[in-house]
Amino acid sequence: MGALNKGRHLYTAALLLCVYCTAFVISKGGTGDAQPGTQPAVQSTLPHFIQEPEDAYIIKSNPIKLCCRATPALQIFFKCNGEWVHQNEHFSHEYKDFNTGLKVREVMINVSRQQVEDFHGPEDFWCLCVAWSHLGTSKSRKATVRIAYLRKNFEQDPQGKEVPINGMIVLHCRPPEGVPVAEVEWLRNEEVVNSQTDDNIDTRADHNLIINEARLSDSGNYTCMASNIVAKRRSATATVTVFVNGGWSLWTEWSLCNVPCGRGMQKRSRTCTNPAPLNGGAFCEGMSVQKMSCNAPCPIDGGWDEWSEWTICSSQCERQRSRECNSPAPKHRGKICEGNSEATENCTDGQCTQSVDSSNDVALYSGLGAGIIAVGILVVAIMLYRKNQSEYGVDVIDSTALAGGFQSFNFKTTRQGNPLLLNSSIPPDLTVGRNYSTSLCFQDGADKELFDPLPDIKVKVQSSFMVYGVAEQPEFLAKGPVETFPREYFSSIDRRNKGLLTYNGPLSISKDQLRTTGVFGLPGGRLVLPNTGVSLLVPHGAMSENMSWEMFLVISLGETSVNTLESCEILLSPEVMYGPPGLDLSCPVAMTLAHNAEVDSENWNIQLKRRTQGSKWEEVMLVEDESTSCYCLMDSTSCHLLLDQPGSYALVGEPLTQAAAKRLKLAVFGNMEGTSLNYSLRVYCVDDTPHAFQGVVAAEKSRGGQLLEEPKMLPFRANTFSLQVSIQDVPQFLWSIKPFTTCQEFSFPQVWCSNHQPLHCAFSLERYSPATTQLSCKISVRQVKGHEQILQVYTAVGKTEKELVPIFMQTDCTITSQTGPKAFKIPLSIRQRICATFDTANAKGKDWQLLAHKLHLNRNLGYFAKQQSPSAVILCLWEARHQDTADLDSLACALEEIGKIHLKGSRKDQDEQETDLNQIQESSLR
Repeated sequence: MGALNKGRHLYTAALLLCVYCTAFVISKGGTGDAQPGTQPAVQSTLPHFIQEPEDAYIIKSNPIKLCCRATPALQIFFKCNGEWVHQNEHFSHEYKDFNTGLKVREVMINVSRQQVEDFHGPEDFWCLCVAWSHLGTSKSRKATVRIAYLRKNFEQDPQGKEVPINGMIVLHCRPPEGVPVAEVEWLRNEEVVNSQTDDNIDTRADHNLIINEARLSDSGNYTCMASNIVAKRRSATATVTVFVNGGWSLWTEWSLCNVPCGRGMQKRSRTCTNPAPLNGGAFCEGMSVQKMSCNAPCPIDGGWDEWSEWTICSSQCERQRSRECNSPAPKHRGKICEGNSEATENCTDGQCTQSVDSSNDVALYSGLGAGIIAVGILVVAIMLYRKNQSEYGVDVIDSTALAGGFQSFNFKTTRQGNPLLLNSSIPPDLTVGRNYSTSLCFQDGADKELFDPLPDIKVKVQSSFMVYGVAEQPEFLAKGPVETFPREYFSSIDRRNKGLLTYNGPLSISKDQLRTTGVFGLPGGRLVLPNTGVSLLVPHGAMSENMSWEMFLVISLGETSVNTLESCEILLSPEVMYGPPGLDLSCPVAMTLAHNAEVDSENWNIQLKRRTQGSKWEEVMLVEDESTSCYCLMDSTSCHLLLDQPGSYALVGEPLTQAAAKRLKLAVFGNMEGTSLNYSLRVYCVDDTPHAFQGVVAAEKSRGGQLLEEPKMLPFRANTFSLQVSIQDVPQFLWSIKPFTTCQEFSFPQVWCSNHQPLHCAFSLERYSPATTQLSCKISVRQVKGHEQILQVYTAVGKTEKELVPIFMQTDCTITSQTGPKAFKIPLSIRQRICATFDTANAKGKDWQLLAHKLHLNRNLGYFAKQQSPSAVILCLWEARHQDTADLDSLACALEEIGKIHLKGSRKDQDEQETDLNQIQESSLR
């Protein structure tokens, strides 16, 4: 070791001696051989460094270069870690600076990774330059050389969090250890977060990210990105969710009392939309509906006062007396007095006389006769003119006459003042819901005149067919003759139904609620199963003139309805049978079924199937295809079928994708059970058809249940995930709930394959004190990875039954069949004229195809083409589709448009025709 150090010192002394000898030789040569007028080569100054070595980092195994540049300099050598670098490792270069005329010497060395790793000193590996001139030496700055690296793991990853809107977000990040120190930037959803352009964001020197006031746009996936000259590193992703807690809107106005007379209930509501909860924010606390009792004044019918005294006889030999409707006066929508308020009689008892001029009588009667003759001539002229104007006849082309006959609701402005317009809409029962448009009920009462006579029709058509909402309890007791269809069939249905059970308890449904009958002949008619969305329309002329049939309509609820279906198929409607077998009809009947599918041909394969004699299902048609054997028209909640053969039919669906969905109706009922401290909440999930929900209503009515919240609809998708029902926000200091029952679950097959059988679960609560009279909570019904509905419960408990307002307010519907003209909206005379006009094709193309197009029934036209009267079948389908509405606007509008097409194609002067048509319309209105 001593010999090595001695050798180094000898090398250093020799190097210095060489430098000084070189300087001396150059100095001598400079003074003896310098040419006149030239710049001396060496200035009398110390060396000056133009470039000093800079700190450097070794990346991977690549060596780095250190460079020095000085003037004037005789020699430049590097010294690293206190030792001179060997002369052979220097790379020297000398050139002349043209600006100063001085020589500049540049020297470079390479430093390898191995040299740096082999150095083990108290400080980093360093190097400096030493430059010599004839006056002395100069030293440069020390330049450190380090091996660059960046660790893989962050010392602290940012953590995801949920913050309320306008709250502060702080995300911490400590990058991996590295040389040089890593720089940090933040990414949100892979885009750089720039604090320079957003004052709300602060990126601190400690690498933390601070968002002063959280906004919805600040939600996202945040990543901390660390980088230096070696590599880049990404932290774990932190998900930040900015949520919004729900806030109540203002209360609505109190509703009207729900009964026309006596004690009832009124309510007001508010919604959790100010703001609506977002991104998992808390739902509004408190009740969404407030109810209070009300007393509606009962109507008081008016009564007549006594007659006044007779007045004295007038010059016309008459006297009068009067009375007023004040005993009592009508109040609160009571009826006004019937009869006349004034009376007049002749005075023929000799108290007055009047002379009669016979010549005046002759003139009077002559004038009246002439007027009658003139009016008759005018009427005949108008009828002849209207007959010549169009091949369609007055009730097709003159849309005013049609509008008058159909009682149009929203037609032309000149007709809006028609005093014969009717509005027979009645609010639906809350126990059934507001989404069904096919639940029918005939009104048993005085007929209402729905049609005016058309100008050339001498028959007044009466109609008592009215459309109502679903009744509180369907009892189908037909008022027709006794049934002739074998009772064994219904007995077999009843035996099947006795074995039906639902989840957490059975629901009993009596057989009287499943069928209706009626006797029909040539005029036709309609069968309806109230509160089920099921009806059957038998058109006029379907049976021969001297023939009548007793027909029936049945809903089957037996398990055999579904046990023969394919494994992936489900019932989307009840199984409905009409008959009797062997029924001979000359045209198809129209059957309407309610269904619970969210219709989408991309997600569903929906078929109409018929049960065979072997209790197996056979396919009749796909609802999206065209067929000449039957016709299927799908609406959002109903399906309308044109059928030729009696039998048992149902809609069957097969999901094609997981997006296929069926509608569920959710309802919560409650009542006191056992002791006065126990209260039971029952939540029902049933296929969203009127008939299925009526089973729930009937079962709850029998056990004294109360509907605690309006039923809601939940789309249930075919994603194989279960349905969860949980109770939330129960006041724990007032009520206790049975342990392990706060969240209950239905498996996916239970819900998806329920096939119109109700599912329900129960929550048993117990109040700590009888003084607790209110219960408020929320029922959450959600499909995992699907939709969710909240049922808000707020009810009074502990009251007697007399104090409770009943939830079933609607009167039962008992009329389930109508025959003859009363069953149809379109009068027979108008129907026959439309059919006579459109069944015959003509050159202008105004045939039954145009009628189907205007009524939006222009698919599967091949089915209509094979019928004896296509127009009659189209009108029958239109009647079935619009059986729940009271207006005939769509038909009147269609015929008016066809009339306009006819007017445009006429050869006569169009302006003259329009003027004449307006005159005819005005006369028809009068």
